[in-house]
Amino acid sequence: MADDMQQKAVDCAQDAMNRYNIEKDVAAHIKKEFDRMFGPTWHCIVGKNFGSYVTHETKHFIYFYMGQVAILLFKSG
Repeated sequence: MADDMQQKAVDCAQDAMNRYNIEKDVAAHIKKEFDRMFGPTWHCIVGKNFGSYVTHETKHFIYFYMGQVAILLFKSG
């Protein structure tokens, strides 16, 4: 993922974490913002314990931690 897009993901995740307490709501906020900013179809998973195996578009994937919560964001479809 490009550096500017990575920064937007972190900023968006921080905003979502400040607004919502439920992981599903955090994920929905991030997904909807990325759909709006960069076009569909983005997918977002937020949680403390999960595995993943996904197919994504080239340079459209990020996985990072915000505190103890992991955030997986990728574009596919």
